[in-house]
Amino acid sequence: MVGGGPAGLTLAVELAKRSVSVVVLEQSGHFDRSFRGESVSPDSVWLLDRLGVLGRLNGAYQQMHRMEIVDSGSTVLRADFRRFPYPHPYPVELPQPALLSALAGLGQDEHPEHFVLVRRATATRLLRAADGSGPVTGVTARTPEGEITVRAALTVAADGRFSKVREMSGLPYTKLPLDRDVVWLKLPFPPEWDDRTYRIRIRGDQHGLFIPTHPNSVRVGFNIPKGGLKGLRAQGLPALYERLDLLAPELSGSVRSEIRSWSDTSMLDIFTALVPRWSMPGLVLIGDAAHTLTPILGQGVNHAIIDAVTLAPLVRDALGAGGDESALLRACEEFQRAREEAVGKSRGLQLRQERLFALHGAGGIFRRSLYRVVDQSQKLKEKVLGGAYFQLQKPGPHVVEAQSPATRV
Repeated sequence: MVGGGPAGLTLAVELAKRSVSVVVLEQSGHFDRSFRGESVSPDSVWLLDRLGVLGRLNGAYQQMHRMEIVDSGSTVLRADFRRFPYPHPYPVELPQPALLSALAGLGQDEHPEHFVLVRRATATRLLRAADGSGPVTGVTARTPEGEITVRAALTVAADGRFSKVREMSGLPYTKLPLDRDVVWLKLPFPPEWDDRTYRIRIRGDQHGLFIPTHPNSVRVGFNIPKGGLKGLRAQGLPALYERLDLLAPELSGSVRSEIRSWSDTSMLDIFTALVPRWSMPGLVLIGDAAHTLTPILGQGVNHAIIDAVTLAPLVRDALGAGGDESALLRACEEFQRAREEAVGKSRGLQLRQERLFALHGAGGIFRRSLYRVVDQSQKLKEKVLGGAYFQLQKPGPHVVEAQSPATRV
């Protein structure tokens, strides 16, 4: 596995527990670093519970019970996840360092004979025949102790949206930039907000995401035109402050006290990647390397985890049947067939939301009307959000009753 993120580590644990030996090459020396992808969808929470990961987190995550969209000062849509009839109806906010540490600990503690994690290892070359033909048979990697070679029946590119392994493989892909980028920052959580609600604020063609972050912060992402960071920075920090004043005046004081330079922010280049083939002999792409998604509804981590639990039994069965190159390739092709439709549904939902967020003027009136129609129907809410949040779970017999809006949980 090249990449020790949610996709690579989940796949490694799932293979190791099936007695398949794995080596995870992780570029960083530790997991204690900043991530933007901390939202975990209900289906993945359900999977993490089944995998025994939630119990290792010692409560280092936060259930989200509600979502609200405020457009031009009016609340146009509220969703209460407690009314969704699934075993795990809640998305959670889970710091990735805690998730990755739990996954690595699960592999090292319970499957030490099959699970190896090599930190500070950067893949530099795919192993193939001298003329570049034939199957991939492993990788070389640079480490502080020198170059290492890892030979494998299957190499997995789990190295994210800017995958170097995808580039080295020559597998074709199309990068589709969207019309916006997102500036991210983190602030203290405002006392007047409840910390179990996702907030989306829209004014005209400007919008912001406000995501409670364990234990006491809020992650803020607001849109700028594609390639517009240089222009925003040229206006100085007051331009950033004014953006937040417009979208969330509750944060006006904290953004001025906490964000004192542009280094206190980061920028996410928003694009989606279309990869026609996720595999070739000896190599498969998973997670963002195979299907880069946008930040809407936190689908990156979700699909990474589902990819891993889908691929693991297919690989194990191929190895059990002899593990030859053609059997593994068929397993990887079956993995793509199994996952492509669900990824496409999430991408379609995200792109529709991106287009709605960008509307203003008469388009903004249409957007508000559409959200209000959805707001009137629980069935519509379940249908719209179900395409992203509930692709695996089946409705269960026990529905968690919604509590009073005034209740803090």
